[in-house]
Amino acid sequence: MRIKFREGKQREFFDLVIEKLSSPSLRGLLQFGLKVNYSTLKNYYNEDRLISEELFLDLCGLVGVDSGSFGVERMRDNWGRVLGGKKSKRRKSKKGGS
Repeated sequence: MRIKFREGKQREFFDLVIEKLSSPSLRGLLQFGLKVNYSTLKNYYNEDRLISEELFLDLCGLVGVDSGSFGVERMRDNWGRVLGGKKSKRRKSKKGGS
């Protein structure tokens, strides 16, 4: 499952986590044993991607806040993915010949 925050609230959530854990930066969160790449964390912080439910619950557990207090929406894992091949250009085949 993926967690969808309202506009701008995902960044506020990460700011709250950074503040509560007394972390110097977003990169400093990795010292708490999160199994996420830094570039992925940046994408979450910039609200380019939705947070996975596992990471959201792990961060709520680290900080000690109730996960239900954020008013988030749970989306399926494949939400927002592009349907591969649906918009590809098709070559016209030359029929006939000699």
